[in-house]
Amino acid sequence: MPSHCRPFQLCFLLITLVPVLLSAARPQTPATLSVPADSPRWALDGEAKPAEFQGRKGLLLDGGVASLKDFQMRDGVIDVDVATSAPRGFFGIMFRAVDDGANCELVYLRQHKSGLPDAMQYTPVLHTGFNWQLYNGTGFTGAVEIPKGVWFHLRLEVTGAQARLYVKDMEKPALIMDDLKSGIQKGEVALYDLTGATYFSNFEVRTTPDAPWQRHEPPMPAGTLTRWSISPAYDALARDLEHPLPSAESSAIPWQDVEAESPGMVVLYRYRDAPHLRVTFATDFSTRLNPQPGTKVLYARTTIDSDRDQVRKLYLGYSDEVSLFLNGNILFRGRSAQNFRDPGFLGIMNPEDDAVYLPLKKGKNDLMLAVSELGGGWGFIARLAD
Repeated sequence: MPSHCRPFQLCFLLITLVPVLLSAARPQTPATLSVPADSPRWALDGEAKPAEFQGRKGLLLDGGVASLKDFQMRDGVIDVDVATSAPRGFFGIMFRAVDDGANCELVYLRQHKSGLPDAMQYTPVLHTGFNWQLYNGTGFTGAVEIPKGVWFHLRLEVTGAQARLYVKDMEKPALIMDDLKSGIQKGEVALYDLTGATYFSNFEVRTTPDAPWQRHEPPMPAGTLTRWSISPAYDALARDLEHPLPSAESSAIPWQDVEAESPGMVVLYRYRDAPHLRVTFATDFSTRLNPQPGTKVLYARTTIDSDRDQVRKLYLGYSDEVSLFLNGNILFRGRSAQNFRDPGFLGIMNPEDDAVYLPLKKGKNDLMLAVSELGGGWGFIARLAD
């Protein structure tokens, strides 16, 4: 081609290629992945299998999990229809699951609590431990009407460190999770059912562009004791929890420094494996004082500096049992496990569970807790009153 024609050739190439290049650079709308109940993409664990309900094909879970194979999600939208006729149950969606589900985020419904303040709940799962006794209230639990025996829709929207759950109404979220707690930013997706036969159908998932990772943590209340050191976990039944830790043993322990998270909780499942035991008093209230094999305990210590001899009030929340020692003397022994104080008691932890008056001496005071766990969330929160 003559040299004087080359500019026209270049213009023609630009006109042809620019739209193609711009299209390739423009963010594409992610495709929606629809997974039928009988798809080999499902990994079924426990009581999980394809089944029909009211003429519709679905997955039946009754103490089971259905995980989506070969799929990882950071941000995205999950849609699924659910139906249950079980009088009691717990069912929902696990997301950002890692380590075969040992760590993940979980949002679930309790149909036997329909309309009540804890009809639905979000909790992080840490080292296989569910923390429903620790994470409660705004952002974690909420009221919603849960239909019985009919299909209804769930939608979960996950964006950065936040998520929203829609139940039936796709315009207004039923639960806003303003601060996801596990810290996991990407993982698997699964349908979950602890108990109570539940059907899942019309499952779809769509990934979305990553949103900025912004934590929305509540402020730390004044007086909160935030810096602690924790011991390894021990068999609680092998220890005398009404006597202080011997100084020789304390010196030999490999203490681990930890810090409380807002609003002041030390969440022990972050650092230690969860026990999984069935307490006898869940079905027989008269046995609540009996030893419960499998109970774990660890020690947590901190120092309180006092400018004079004085008595200070300490608000104390814990799950499930605690002994409190100040300067080597026991001041308090409390039990706050589910079903312990009465058969309907949930064992929800908050800083006003109990209060202890500390006779502080001038200077440094050694505060130590022996915190025992049976299940539902292992942790404590301690706050000095003004």
